[in-house]
Amino acid sequence: MSNISRRSFLQKGTAAAAALTIVPSAVLGKTHGHIAPTDKLNIAGVGIGGMGNANLKNMETTENIVALCDIDWKYSKPVFDRHPQAKKYWDYRKMYDEMGKSIDAVLVATADHTHAMITADAMTLGKHVYTQKPLTHSVYESRLLTNLAKKYDVATQMGNQGSSLAEGVDLICEWIWNGEIGEVTKVECATNRPIWPQGLNAPEKVDKIPSTLNWDLFTGPAKLRPFNKTYHPWNWRGWWDYGTGALGDMACHILHPVFKGLNLGYPTRVQGSSTLLLQDCAPNAQHVKLVFPARDNMPKVAMPEVEVHWYDGGMMPDRPEGFPQGKELMGEGGGLCIFHGTKDTLICGCYGVNPWLLSGRKPNVPQTLRRVKDAMKGGHEQDWIRACKESAGSRVQTKSNFLEAGPFNEMVVMGVLAVRLQRLNKELLWDGPNMRFTNIDPNETIKIIKKDTFEVIDGDPKFKTEWTDPINAQEFAAGLIKHNYREGWKLVDMPR
Repeated sequence: MSNISRRSFLQKGTAAAAALTIVPSAVLGKTHGHIAPTDKLNIAGVGIGGMGNANLKNMETTENIVALCDIDWKYSKPVFDRHPQAKKYWDYRKMYDEMGKSIDAVLVATADHTHAMITADAMTLGKHVYTQKPLTHSVYESRLLTNLAKKYDVATQMGNQGSSLAEGVDLICEWIWNGEIGEVTKVECATNRPIWPQGLNAPEKVDKIPSTLNWDLFTGPAKLRPFNKTYHPWNWRGWWDYGTGALGDMACHILHPVFKGLNLGYPTRVQGSSTLLLQDCAPNAQHVKLVFPARDNMPKVAMPEVEVHWYDGGMMPDRPEGFPQGKELMGEGGGLCIFHGTKDTLICGCYGVNPWLLSGRKPNVPQTLRRVKDAMKGGHEQDWIRACKESAGSRVQTKSNFLEAGPFNEMVVMGVLAVRLQRLNKELLWDGPNMRFTNIDPNETIKIIKKDTFEVIDGDPKFKTEWTDPINAQEFAAGLIKHNYREGWKLVDMPR
């Protein structure tokens, strides 16, 4: 376990990053220069027990896995056993400090709340990064990674493999841009998630921390809570400190063709609603509405103001008029998107798979977007590896590189903001460039349910709801937009 200080790591990281700007790439090794396709990258994995395991399987067929890092060595044992030659770490900072010069690229597949730090530190060291979805836990973190991608010119990829799967996302974009469905003013999307527990009161029981788990390192920048088995492994997705609920888990798959196909940027108005909203845990079901302003018209179609609606937890949009009777509305893969155009309605499943028009027409439009084949067999990871081996000046960007995935992820976590601020009881106005809400009064307060229980007395349920004291709403919103990290954890500075 590492005792390296954050200050020491950042000082060394900053020095290394500075060195990259003055030392020829031939001296530094392969990372910043062209790598022959036959050469192998040296890849480090951080967060390898869950989806990281699958990602590594799609990388190790062609590349070297030289270092592995995880906070749970029992959960990660199959990956450690598969790569006995890779050096094992608990703390990614120690791994970067000891092996930074021998690593070309990093896979980040930890819990949502630690994606940004691990990714940002890798980028400042000049490393290519593949980071699982959602890219980050907050709006500010997404903006940071976008700007770091611009500054460091490393190859990046968010792990929403649907952007490379078959050609659904590409087809949807080409159909919309060719004017096949006319102007889109409303999109409705849904998922059948969550499949993990949500809507829970925070556990009061304190469980013994397994010897194979470093709970402090799992917590990272979040508030250090007593350990309970309900948080880890995997079920952390439903807890606000660590995850982003069904939105973060699935919207990065389902909303990608919406964001890309409609050339979306920052929303201007947002509002959310849900089942019981608790302080610590995401609700069982949510509805979010995001309104985006008109964008520049394309050659064959205008881009007017558009409403994007999100539903999860069993909530669904209405069946469009003319939708086949007896046909299930939820699409393939547990996802649905309905693009309401002025000329036709476009419908698809998760990842944009199997797009079709309600009219029955089958568009035949020119192919304008690059395709990646067999994403579920490693194409998404291998496309990133291909980009890592190309020089920055001639690199073909990956299908979900941070220049696109960063702004897109802001849209996703904005939905989380809308839900968590719903008790302000108003549509929130968003200033995207400055990352702030403009209609929350400085003296406005918000109260949140801490705990909700009931007991049956004489056959009658008696409800008991515990609320927080009034919280300054501006300060609370600011903390959701840009997190206040626990002492000892810090993000790199936003590039100017």
